[in-house]
Amino acid sequence: MNGNPLYHWIVLAVSTALMLPMPVAILAGWTPPWMRKRQAGMRFRAYGILCIYALTLVNGIPRIADASFETIMVCMYVGLGFTAAAAVLFLLSARKDSGARTAGPVEPREG
Repeated sequence: MNGNPLYHWIVLAVSTALMLPMPVAILAGWTPPWMRKRQAGMRFRAYGILCIYALTLVNGIPRIADASFETIMVCMYVGLGFTAAAAVLFLLSARKDSGARTAGPVEPREG
């Protein structure tokens, strides 16, 4: 019913390798060079990415375990909740960035 578990293992391995290091590094205090001007909402972005990663886990693990149809449907609804939480976190990060000043180089005062 759930297909070949190898495909789900591959998706989990790839998503772990691509999605997990960045938010963990951001939450540890590192900021990527291309996002240094928008630092106000970085923690919200990191938590949003972790919600998307949790969506991958919640949808993949029951399929690997060959769970029942009802269990997979419940996990899909939980995953929908993670998707909504990620959307809210990304919107909050954009709102926080729009209200903050950019962290660009400071020009010296004349006078």
